[in-house]
Amino acid sequence: MTSKCAKGLLSGAGLLVMSTGVLIAHHGDSGRYEDKLTTVSGTVAEIVLINPHSTLVLDVKDESGKVVKWRGELGSAVQLRGWCWSKEVIKAGDTVSMKGRRLKNGSPYMTLSEEARVTNAAGKDIYKGNDPGKPGEPGPCAPARTQP
Repeated sequence: MTSKCAKGLLSGAGLLVMSTGVLIAHHGDSGRYEDKLTTVSGTVAEIVLINPHSTLVLDVKDESGKVVKWRGELGSAVQLRGWCWSKEVIKAGDTVSMKGRRLKNGSPYMTLSEEARVTNAAGKDIYKGNDPGKPGEPGPCAPARTQP
């Protein structure tokens, strides 16, 4: 009887631990970022195409001419493939602008979600975040969406 009780308690504790991880695995960004949009332009230093969030790193010159590394948190690598992103399409050394919501603490880091844009040197949007209240655009290289 004690063995069955112990197994039940261990199973329950294990389920609780696993479900807690799932519940906190994804985060909201309410309160972390400024409401206003910030735009920076610079040279691509690095692109990290991973799931769940890819990162675009730009070398941006500040007012004094000092280079500051700005990081933009994007969607997943799968979502970015829908925008034709690959290491051949956008690469280190390219000049781009990114517009997003900066961290409230002033760090050179922004989320590229709602109303965000990444624009190439020719002025073409190569990534768009979703517009508030609307689903994100799938991008020009994404498979066509089917209607249910």
